[in-house]
Amino acid sequence: MDGVERASCIRFFVNGVEVIVNDPDPEMTLLTYLRRYLKLKATVDTKSGCCKDEAVVTFGLTGTKLGCGEGGCGACTVMVSKYDGSKDTIKHYTVNACLAPLCSMDGLSVITVEGIGNSKNLHPCQERIAKAHGSQCGFCTPGFVMSMYTLLRNNPSPTQEEMEHAFEGNLCRCTGYRPILDGYRTFCSDCKCKGDGKEGGKSKEADHKLFDATKFKPYDPSQEIIFPPGLKAENRPPLSLEIKFNDVSWYRPVSLKELLELRDKFPHYRDSDKPKYRLVMGNTEIEIERRLKGFKYDVLICPSHVPELLELTLEEEGLVVGASVTLTDLKDYITNLLTTQPPHTTGVLQALLNMLKWFAGPQLRNVSSFGGNIANASPISDLNPVLLASGATLNFASIKGERILKMNEEDFFTGYRTTTMKENEILKSVKIPLTKKGEHVMSFKQSRRREDDIAIVNSCFFVSLDDDLKVRDCRLAYGGMSFKTIMATKTQKELIGRKWDGELLQCALESLADELVLPPEVPGGMPDYRLSLALSFFYKFYLFVLQQYDPQSITPTKASATQPFSKPVSRGSQGFKKLPNSGNNKIGQPEMHLSAIIQATGEAVYTDDLPHYDNELYAGLVLSKEPHAEFTIDTSQIKDIDDVYFVCAQDVPGHNDDTGVFGDEEVFREKTVTSIGQIIGIVLAKNKEEAQKYVKKVDVNYTPLEAVLTIEDAIEKEQYYDISKHELSTGDVKKAMSEAEYTIEGSMRTGGQEHFYLETNVCIAIPKRENGEIEIIATTQCTSETQHWAAKALGVPANRIVAKVKRIGGGFGGKETRFSPLTTTIAVAANKVGRPVRIMLDRDEDMKYSGNRHPYKGEYRIGFTKEGKLTALEMELYSNAGYSFDLSLPVLERAVTHATNAYTVPNAFINGQLCKTNLPSNTAFRGFGGPQGMMMMEDAMDRIAYTLKMDPVIVREINLVKEGDETVYGYTLTDCHMRKAWKKLLEESQYYQRMEAIKEFNSQNEWVKRGMAIVPTKYGIAFGLKLLNQGGALVLVYKDGSVLLSHGGMEMGQGLHTKMIQVCSRVLDIPIDMIHLIDCSTDKVPNNSPTAASASSDLYGMAVKDACEQIKERLQPYKEKKPEAGWKNWVISAYVDRVNLSAQGFYATDLEGMNWETGKGQPYNYYCYGVGCTEVEIDTLTGDFKVLRSDLLMDVGDSLNPAIDIGQVEGAFTQGLGLFTMEEVVYLKNGKLFTTGPGAYKIPSCNDIPIELNVTLMDSTPNPRAIFNSKAVGEPPLFLAGSVFFAIKDAIRSARISRGHHPVFDLWAPATAERIRLACKDQFTEMAEEKMKNKYPGEEERSKRWNVVP
Repeated sequence: MDGVERASCIRFFVNGVEVIVNDPDPEMTLLTYLRRYLKLKATVDTKSGCCKDEAVVTFGLTGTKLGCGEGGCGACTVMVSKYDGSKDTIKHYTVNACLAPLCSMDGLSVITVEGIGNSKNLHPCQERIAKAHGSQCGFCTPGFVMSMYTLLRNNPSPTQEEMEHAFEGNLCRCTGYRPILDGYRTFCSDCKCKGDGKEGGKSKEADHKLFDATKFKPYDPSQEIIFPPGLKAENRPPLSLEIKFNDVSWYRPVSLKELLELRDKFPHYRDSDKPKYRLVMGNTEIEIERRLKGFKYDVLICPSHVPELLELTLEEEGLVVGASVTLTDLKDYITNLLTTQPPHTTGVLQALLNMLKWFAGPQLRNVSSFGGNIANASPISDLNPVLLASGATLNFASIKGERILKMNEEDFFTGYRTTTMKENEILKSVKIPLTKKGEHVMSFKQSRRREDDIAIVNSCFFVSLDDDLKVRDCRLAYGGMSFKTIMATKTQKELIGRKWDGELLQCALESLADELVLPPEVPGGMPDYRLSLALSFFYKFYLFVLQQYDPQSITPTKASATQPFSKPVSRGSQGFKKLPNSGNNKIGQPEMHLSAIIQATGEAVYTDDLPHYDNELYAGLVLSKEPHAEFTIDTSQIKDIDDVYFVCAQDVPGHNDDTGVFGDEEVFREKTVTSIGQIIGIVLAKNKEEAQKYVKKVDVNYTPLEAVLTIEDAIEKEQYYDISKHELSTGDVKKAMSEAEYTIEGSMRTGGQEHFYLETNVCIAIPKRENGEIEIIATTQCTSETQHWAAKALGVPANRIVAKVKRIGGGFGGKETRFSPLTTTIAVAANKVGRPVRIMLDRDEDMKYSGNRHPYKGEYRIGFTKEGKLTALEMELYSNAGYSFDLSLPVLERAVTHATNAYTVPNAFINGQLCKTNLPSNTAFRGFGGPQGMMMMEDAMDRIAYTLKMDPVIVREINLVKEGDETVYGYTLTDCHMRKAWKKLLEESQYYQRMEAIKEFNSQNEWVKRGMAIVPTKYGIAFGLKLLNQGGALVLVYKDGSVLLSHGGMEMGQGLHTKMIQVCSRVLDIPIDMIHLIDCSTDKVPNNSPTAASASSDLYGMAVKDACEQIKERLQPYKEKKPEAGWKNWVISAYVDRVNLSAQGFYATDLEGMNWETGKGQPYNYYCYGVGCTEVEIDTLTGDFKVLRSDLLMDVGDSLNPAIDIGQVEGAFTQGLGLFTMEEVVYLKNGKLFTTGPGAYKIPSCNDIPIELNVTLMDSTPNPRAIFNSKAVGEPPLFLAGSVFFAIKDAIRSARISRGHHPVFDLWAPATAERIRLACKDQFTEMAEEKMKNKYPGEEERSKRWNVVP
């Protein structure tokens, strides 16, 4: 290493501006630097790429967001560009700034969302997502903008397929993706709706669309910011880097010799007590290990500039891939090779490409190295099974020379994440062999979500056959079937010499089942499913190979097993009543979300985007790690550290207990913990990294107590919350049940659901230094609760606390109550030190702390006639409430009142229980118990239909509610549009015609089945607690005529502020752009109810109307006196006459409320009706599914804003799709949450939405009980996704019936791939079950699992 010239600083460009950082922190990510430390002092001329003379000071580029810190959501996406002097080309690619090391940016150009445009000069990427209504809460928007921008920089005219693939690494929780895709579809070469700014492209129906693409600014690639000449001109070999910061070093060698010397000096020690020295490329694994597992790496060596490790060469024997080659470069190279090489030689390459297509998202593939994926030795690596099966050759290098290892001849993987690679070696390259004639290779992968997800099981199979179809060689490699990637060696030996026929298949399956059977408590769980997958994969491979030789030997019905997963680009339609423009009256118009533009440019300010105070401290949480235990705290290790403070229960000046919704919680846990994730204390330090470092030095000693985790355990121990009577009863249930022609019993389970708002919980508490005043800026859905809970803990009146919210990056109920205890602790901390305190929870902290949607269990008995008419119902609901009441009781009340969904049951008894468990307190979530209750009823309706062998549509239809029907709680329905909606959607969806086509398809396909279902919803609107049905507003008119509006509701993406400004505009008859709304604050509108229950537009719309009408009345004399003078003159005239130009508006909903003592009353102001029809296709061998088409019809009254309302329907439906299919909250037996981030918890991606999605807002259903005849829309559409669940069940049923199984069966929600596969029941699942029984004969032993179902 002597004589090597090294630099200790990095130089790169951000938005065209040169940035030099001396001695950067090797552990700092690009995101942290951009948001917190970067201060640009120049603007850029986009044409020249040079800095202008004038200085514009910018404090941090906060447009790039922190969503997960794992590279799993895409909110932090930026574009990175680098120059390749050897090819004289510039490469643009997306990266996750939350993972990218700052040090790795040397010599590169970074473009953030702020760098491409602003609200005064929009880039087309920003304009189109905003004006196509693709930005709701806006937190994910900059990431989507940058993914699209990068695609256009590489390909100015992409196809729709390329566009959709570009978003594989981006998640959105609000929109349902459709408007994002529709907006960006206008860039695509194969789209008829291109946004080229030409009127000639205008459709005849443009006037009835949500947006007009012809008015978009044309995209001109020549106007893009150019690659910095300063980087391009310096086409000379880069310098080595040696950066030391505190106790961590970063090296970037530029030659193989230098790399090997560094590796020799800093070997890869495997002993935990030795220093950790690691090679790093994309940082996709190391950053997560460092942040989530607390690993410390003393030396990081980045081999990104070593030429020998970047080799990509096709040789006669195979493809040589350098270890530092990125997965994107490898994918592109192989894709091109497949077009030039003889097909029989590319078997392994095709298998590898199949894996690369589904490997993470583009942002990770762009930086992840091929060699890193191998050396990481993950047991679920997607690439290692392919390399193992193909017999790839590994080339290791050290200062002593090179060493060759053929992966299939030696056991390269020696244990969990360990290999035979020596401590001082590096992986230099891999040779991937080409296939010969007679050789066949195929790879498989099954995960919870199709794209950007880790495997449950993956595999790759290689077979070489002679001319007689006898096996010469065979290699069967699996991931996810052991603690390492393995080969089924026993089975391989069994198959040698056998002919590729049915006997071989049976032999292979029997042998594989014996060889791969997993123990019941295997880590990762799902032992029976994983074994079934292993068998199914081989069956698919068997058919694939047989097909190459004798296609006729495979019947058409079996051929479906060989079809690879494919999905056409999405499409759809939106139907709504477009009202003519009428001056300033924008009610009923598809107006753009008023913050969409600044959300798309990164200018929208979220809580953590606010500037840091000079004396600000950051809070790190000490969270409980046991589900139930007594504890003591030892803070001696941080006691004498300057500017580090510990805050706990002893620092609460007011009440530490008596907090939470029902007063059964503590601000800080004092003696016992009753769940993992509770706040024991807070460590304050100068920044986040310091705070979290010192949190680890706080020792909490636990004495465990018995913990109850599941509904079943709580029932067994009779551990319930003591609640008053919560049951509904109508008619004579006992008599009706005894006289029923048919009765059946059933049970149903719905799982929890993580809110996964893109912006985690954030809070800043600022002491005002007089009279105990504190300002709290937080991402809360209820500023009043934030204010009052903090005041109680601080021992001050509520008038000393001001709580305010600008906007929230998604809430969905998760920030309604569960966040207020956290804001209280931050207020206590700020009060103790007298300084501002900030916190933004990491994604894993947020998920551990905040609670989920309540898991429910329903048990029912139902009576009915032979025609399917309901006569009696008995239902018991059990809710897993968690460790405190929180909102579990009102959630249960809504579940009970919605347990008959949209059906009339003349005799019914429904009761609910709250199970007290040692899980995080479950809480509000969109739907608020309604979906859980509805799902129980729909399960019963499905069971009735197939018990009677009737079409479920008929059974549902004859029981639908109608005008004048009485609910179980004695309320008579008026303005009931249920049957009208049902009839309309049956026709529009062409249900009966399509069902015939589905039956035909299923008869011709044994292994792929389709199903369809149509499901209604009836959702009541109002808070269950009568006193919450009130809202206030404040309207201020200034002398210049501008209006400042405030109200008690929070904007969290649902378009509430936009609608309120539309209301204000209509009542005052002034343009929208004269009205402004700054924030929601308790010093403007006091005592506000939570922004929840879908009631905010109703409450605050009427309050705004009230305030505006007061102003309007005061100005009426001036208008009558000078009608032509106009608004501004009327205002100034009133001011001169000393007329009050401010008004407080108020509204209280007129409803009776519910009397739970009698079980009767009017809990809801009105009802929203809707119908969803969905068709799906499932792979019965894997459990994979795709939604082919969904038709949604929703009653929203007279829509205030069709664009926002349709967006809410689509967003709610997609969230419901996740709830009922892939979103599975997993708890381990010790009470720990396993699904703590996007790596393990999967929300739907843009690949999961229906291929065809048609949304219609019902026409001619005005609602006289809400503002301007509108209806709520946030929560009611969610259960339309129940149609997805029952369509899946319908497809499963087709498979079961074809195999002789009963059509009535249990299927719990969510219908995960595991549950779908096992419910299909075939020879493979039966073989897996038999092998499990043989190896683990005890039923109790087999019932044990790695996780629990809460």
